[in-house]
Amino acid sequence: MVIQLIKSDLFRYSGRTDWRTLIRHYFCNRGFRFSCWLRLAAAPGIWRKLAYPMYLWQKHRSGIIISPRTPIGYGLYIGHGGPLIINSSARLGNNVNLSPYTVIGANNGSAATIGDNVYIGPNCNLIENVCIGDNATIGAGSVVTKNIPANATAAGNYAKVLNFQNPGQFIHNRWPPINQHDS
Repeated sequence: MVIQLIKSDLFRYSGRTDWRTLIRHYFCNRGFRFSCWLRLAAAPGIWRKLAYPMYLWQKHRSGIIISPRTPIGYGLYIGHGGPLIINSSARLGNNVNLSPYTVIGANNGSAATIGDNVYIGPNCNLIENVCIGDNATIGAGSVVTKNIPANATAAGNYAKVLNFQNPGQFIHNRWPPINQHDS
């Protein structure tokens, strides 16, 4: 399962899952490198014990704060390598794009639930227990305090739904790939 999660994250960055691409993205892409150690630190058994110190180092180095206890679906994409903060009570679906300076937090109770194929732009704040529907786009600098329906584009402070055109347009290389052939 951990290998599939890392493979899905790699596919989101490059559209490929071969070893050469893995090595290149591991050494050249801070967001992918962090997600590898996050996935390993969240894995059951021996992987967790071996990976946790490296996860902590990557967390400190990158400024990306995501707990290994945070439920995250396949195909996590961290744009520009962070920094960002995700509350451990948040739930992220498949093929979620997180942009720099994003905060998903909660003061009371649980944090946001993010659907599948969701793009969250730079410098966004998702406050408390909001739900972001599948294929939604949250524009840069938005403060989300209310639920955003599926297929919506929302932006602003406080975020309002702007339209329902081109849902999920910023989600590239979705997992699972339509063609299951690896390079």
